[in-house]
Amino acid sequence: MTKRPNLVRRTGFPESVSRAVVTPLQPSVVYASPDIDTLHAQYEGRATGYTYGREGHPNADVLAQKIDAMEGGEGGIILGSGMAAVSATLMGLLSAGDHIVGGNQLYGRSLRMLNQDLPRFGITTTLADPTDAQAFADAIRPETKLILIEAVSNPTLRVADMEGITKLAKERGLILVVDNTFTTPVGYPAYAEGADVVIHSVTKLMAGHSDVTLGYVLARDAGNSKAIYDTAVTFGFTPSPYECWLAERGLYTFDLRFDRAQETAIKLADFLATHPAVAQVLYPGRADHPDHARAQTVLNGMWGNMVSFKLRGGEDEANRLVRAAPQLAFAPTLGDVGTTLSHPASSSHRGLTPEGRAALGITDGFFRVSVGIEPWDVLQADFEQGLSAV
Repeated sequence: MTKRPNLVRRTGFPESVSRAVVTPLQPSVVYASPDIDTLHAQYEGRATGYTYGREGHPNADVLAQKIDAMEGGEGGIILGSGMAAVSATLMGLLSAGDHIVGGNQLYGRSLRMLNQDLPRFGITTTLADPTDAQAFADAIRPETKLILIEAVSNPTLRVADMEGITKLAKERGLILVVDNTFTTPVGYPAYAEGADVVIHSVTKLMAGHSDVTLGYVLARDAGNSKAIYDTAVTFGFTPSPYECWLAERGLYTFDLRFDRAQETAIKLADFLATHPAVAQVLYPGRADHPDHARAQTVLNGMWGNMVSFKLRGGEDEANRLVRAAPQLAFAPTLGDVGTTLSHPASSSHRGLTPEGRAALGITDGFFRVSVGIEPWDVLQADFEQGLSAV
């Protein structure tokens, strides 16, 4: 009887004097160390290496280093989603009795976490208008530890008083956390401008193809970074190696996609502003935006790919637009290569009361558009078709 060869974990990876042009995908969940001494050295920081996928893996580190370079820092952490990044940051840095001051126009799930989930752990929140640094100052309490804001709010595209709030956080000794998903480091270099912690939903514009769910956190203080990392490992906010590999590939075309989408977004905002079915357009690059003067300083001409608008009507009119333009993907996401249309009242902000949405300016006829890289004439025809039904 022929002896069968042992094929299980015995064959080493082939050596080569040349190197792969594409980053190798490393899906291994676990990594073998040569002995106990080496494992001790790894966990104690005396040797560099990987142990278990939940604690880190090569594809996550490669992606983190590239986003670090975009933000101008080092030591960023990749997590399983944008909300995993928010969760690990808040749970890692806060304890029972602590207080947060948050922007009142944060992403819907961030608002839910601040208003409903963190109070169960004894962490309280006060929401304030991010366009008014004094409103943030008035909301600070003796137990306040952290400020959470977005440079440009979701979905109303209001531009925060970043200079005033950054100065306030430093004067009061508070941790300033900036969710930079909408703006990206190109639109607003949050880390360089003084944020203590920067968060990204890599799912969106950075990965850019709606086939990845990942988050990223960069903390300036090493102790804060370790607290966030330990929380992420303990809670299991593990990123997939394959999705990290896909996101890295998406980053290669980030600059091209950003520039093309922004160019088209400017045209779309101007087009919508002249359409009789549209009551209001919100785009930071337009002179009629309520924060345009501040946007010129904060965004420095990088207005971004996001456009919001309100129809002259409510949900019935909104439904007509969506149904009449099926080629515009009606989906609660942003940052895809294709343009997507989102209706916050029925998706990201459906958890708010009608009065709560109205206070933020979100009507039943409010849409948020994430502009993709389609040719302008194609996108214009799509919107003309949809708006003609309103």
